[in-house]
Amino acid sequence: MNPILSNTSDAVTHTVSDTVDRLNVVLNTIFSKILGAIPNLILGVVILSIGLFLIRTLLNLLDKYFAKKNLDLSLRGFLRSVVKFILYTLLILTVVSNIGIQTTSFIAIFTAIGLGVGASLQGSLSNFAGGVLILIFRPYEVGDYIENNSSTEGTVLKIDLLYTTLVNSSGITVFSPNGPLANSVIHNYSKITNRRFEYSVRIAYEDNIKTAKDIIAQVLKGDSRVLKTPEIEIFVNNLGDSAVNLTVRGWAMKADYWAARYQLQEDIKVALDKAGFTNPYPQREMHIVSDVSNINNDKQKREQ
Repeated sequence: MNPILSNTSDAVTHTVSDTVDRLNVVLNTIFSKILGAIPNLILGVVILSIGLFLIRTLLNLLDKYFAKKNLDLSLRGFLRSVVKFILYTLLILTVVSNIGIQTTSFIAIFTAIGLGVGASLQGSLSNFAGGVLILIFRPYEVGDYIENNSSTEGTVLKIDLLYTTLVNSSGITVFSPNGPLANSVIHNYSKITNRRFEYSVRIAYEDNIKTAKDIIAQVLKGDSRVLKTPEIEIFVNNLGDSAVNLTVRGWAMKADYWAARYQLQEDIKVALDKAGFTNPYPQREMHIVSDVSNINNDKQKREQ
């Protein structure tokens, strides 16, 4: 037999044998890892099953809580989705971690995505957070007439997660961002049963203050829309430069407030006019003092 062919055959046999041995080692390693991972896989399946059951139970309890609190439907659906997403994410990370897969990289990726989204949507997130607070704590509801410290006012038409839609007294639709609205002082005129009106009435210094107060009191007491309790108030607020300023306060039911407020203001003016009272205009007195002899002397000096 040719020695060259013999050596070549031995080399091929040796190479094939090495390859088979390596393949056996790899397969044994794979099977060993699979067999070693079976307990973790079984544990992961158990955790997954229990987790899914617990998530369904928690979501059902959450739905009952929302229904009991009569939470807004849009907010109810959103909060349920957020809670569901968080619970499923935690469950998946728990299962993956128990199987033996490192979750550090996944957490880092989610954190980076969250920071990026938060930075790019900072204003919208502020409005969103304000909308959630408004829908949870309900400082106002649809149909309420509100006003904040930025003079945004109107009747609430709709409350969304980002904006509150109002219609003001001029009939103009106003879209107010929920962020600034939730962080401002809100006057809700629909939550009250009674409302106080107030006028400032000017009379001359020569007029009788007591008579003016009696006339105004008669006008208020003669209107059935003015409540007996709290009692009306009429007092001297300040002594102005050209008039005595009276403050008039009374209360009316919320439904009667605007009609009573406008009508009583006119009735008070008419009653005071009939009694001879006048609304004094601002006045200034000028005193001109001149010395004729000094003027003539100055004239003569200029002529010389």
